[in-house]
Amino acid sequence: MRITAFAIALILATPTFALAEQNCGDLTTQTDMNICAGKAYAKSDAELNVLYKQIEARLKDDADTKKLLVSTQKAWVGYRDAECNFSSSKVTGGTVYPFISSSCLNNMTRSRIEDLKGYLKCGDGDLDCPVPSAN
Repeated sequence: MRITAFAIALILATPTFALAEQNCGDLTTQTDMNICAGKAYAKSDAELNVLYKQIEARLKDDADTKKLLVSTQKAWVGYRDAECNFSSSKVTGGTVYPFISSSCLNNMTRSRIEDLKGYLKCGDGDLDCPVPSAN
């Protein structure tokens, strides 16, 4: 019962944009919610990869900064995975686990997407931005 109450609380606490984006909010079965959350995460991960490749392309002439990008992204992926493992640890093995885990991965990925979008908006001479502007 504690896991069920915890799972319901986590579901209700999930930002609505993550659910609404894939129309997951009106689903009634756990299986459908799990599938929907997985698809939402896959979509976000694909968007993240596109943005990452755009940044890599802008850094093609700056090997040192590109190397920093790669190490930063690897560290972020490690952090994201560890955080989501921790935050979903109470429901590991339960039917709600895929939903909770995918929702966490999606939410953290959406946040990283905003970070990468910010890097892609850097202007010329922007000293606190490591990504050159598009030419």
